[in-house]
Amino acid sequence: MSGEEKVQGEAAHVEDDPHGLEALLEHLQRSRGLDFRGYKRASLARRIRRRMTMLDVGTYGDYLDFLQVHPDEIPQLFNMLLINVTGFFRDPAAWAALTTRVEALLAARPPEAQIRVWSAGAATGEEAYTLAMMLAELMGIEALARRVKIYATDVDEDALNVARLATYSARAVESLPPELLAKYFTPSGSSFALHKDLRRVVLFGRHDLLQDAPISRIDVLVCRNTLMYFNAEAQTRVLHHLHFALAPDGVLFLGKAETLLTHLNLFTPLDLKLRLFGRTARTLRTKERLALLDGPTMRPDVPDEGVERVWRAAFDGVPMASMVVDLSGRLALMNRRAASLLGLHQQDLGRPFHDLEISYRPVDLRTLIDQARSTRRVSSVKAIERVLPDGERTSLDLEVSPLFSPSGMVVGTQITFADSTQVHLLHDELKKLGAELAASHEELQSTGEELETINEELQSTVEELETTNEELQSTNEELETMNEELQSSNEELQAMNDELRARGVEVGQANGFLRSILGSMQCGVAVLDPGLLVKAWNHRMEDLWGLRAAEVEGKHFLSLDIGLSIDDLRGPIRAVLAEDEAAELSLDCINRRGKAVRCRVSVQPLALHDGQGAILIVNDDEGRSPAPAA
Repeated sequence: MSGEEKVQGEAAHVEDDPHGLEALLEHLQRSRGLDFRGYKRASLARRIRRRMTMLDVGTYGDYLDFLQVHPDEIPQLFNMLLINVTGFFRDPAAWAALTTRVEALLAARPPEAQIRVWSAGAATGEEAYTLAMMLAELMGIEALARRVKIYATDVDEDALNVARLATYSARAVESLPPELLAKYFTPSGSSFALHKDLRRVVLFGRHDLLQDAPISRIDVLVCRNTLMYFNAEAQTRVLHHLHFALAPDGVLFLGKAETLLTHLNLFTPLDLKLRLFGRTARTLRTKERLALLDGPTMRPDVPDEGVERVWRAAFDGVPMASMVVDLSGRLALMNRRAASLLGLHQQDLGRPFHDLEISYRPVDLRTLIDQARSTRRVSSVKAIERVLPDGERTSLDLEVSPLFSPSGMVVGTQITFADSTQVHLLHDELKKLGAELAASHEELQSTGEELETINEELQSTVEELETTNEELQSTNEELETMNEELQSSNEELQAMNDELRARGVEVGQANGFLRSILGSMQCGVAVLDPGLLVKAWNHRMEDLWGLRAAEVEGKHFLSLDIGLSIDDLRGPIRAVLAEDEAAELSLDCINRRGKAVRCRVSVQPLALHDGQGAILIVNDDEGRSPAPAA
């Protein structure tokens, strides 16, 4: 069998193993919390097979075993499954149309109204920052920072970390108009960093469109080429979330592959070709509210109108304010008494309960709802004070009860408010009279106790002042000690500085003295260190050989190109360095003028700090006498 036939056979085997694929997806959900079950199976299988081919793994079962043994492979698989394809101003014509729509939306809003924007599936942040640049161009940087919040979400935490840096390569910003690149980006090496004023308005966070609750009251919602990775059921669920998130006059911007033709009851096309949509006003029907309470299997067989009348009559007949919250956290039902007492409206039905003021004021109902669901017991709170719209204060007794299906499953929560204002007023009045009677008896006793307490407080204050005074005295002593130590250290440093200054003066004088001696000698003098490097070279040596001191100091004497016979001096110099014996000899030389001269050279030993050196005293035959031997 050829290699190609083998690969095709393995691929066919993998495609025929849907159970293996499901087991693999369940493992990813358990280990990392990301649910891929709403994604299209063909797309997932194709990308997983690609990763398996790279690792030379044949079946889903083998790959699952590999993941369990090598957990560091999971991020690599996520990078393969979560395709982060994005860019600045991708599809310029569509962005131009969106800009026109947003400009009209801003014109219809009050001057200081807050603008909420959501970039769902933001990946590495290019589209979120594109929104920031678009709004900055429409309203200015200052208004952008004051009025706009851009929420950028994705399930890929690694991509969000890249987005938070807001630094992009030259290739990534190629699609930006030059004027926007110069205005909103700063070059940083080979990359470009977005200005901090734009970064501040974009808030990045991990969010799963399939599992997490949507962000509410969004004016501009960008979700491009994200829905196309979900199956039909998951798309419907996400679109209901987006419908809830979008404000009534908001704009939804989708990708080229997403049309929403089957969901026109949720959205209406603003520009179908460029994928701009508006929100369709829609309220849940009674059958849908019941479905929220008992899941998708509960479907009344009677007509909607009959169910609505029976349900409303029964529910509104309850004398107490009552409402129902379903398992997804939305307000499913409420009676007239609840609407009037709690300030609720018909359009609040179907909204997330936590978005309603009653969920946290005057008491946190969210905690009580969670408690009732988890314990499957009734929770109650007495004497909750609430201010009605007309300013009247009322007292309510609250009861939160879990609702059960015939099978015993919790399907929702019922919240009941009983008006106990009169009862609590009478109770408070009785308590007040009793308190007044007790107060008269306790007042005299309290006066004596107060005097005794004041005396004790005065005594305690005196003791505290004494303690504070002692602590201050101790602190003052410590500071004084530290001051003396610093002064002593300063004096030592000053003494060392004076000594160094004096040494420097002495060294300068010694150097000047030596230079004066060497300069006044009528013969040439060269001082060599143990390595035969020239340490000194007087003016007479410059006159004889034509090399200045700066040209020869630090160089090897035997390598100098001068008219003095260096080869004849090599032996005497070595003898002086080795045996500490002076030597004197006459040499035929050529001075700097090219004239042949006879020179007498005396080589004398010189003791240096780093070893034995040598002094060369050179006198020519022009009537000068050599200096006395050392």
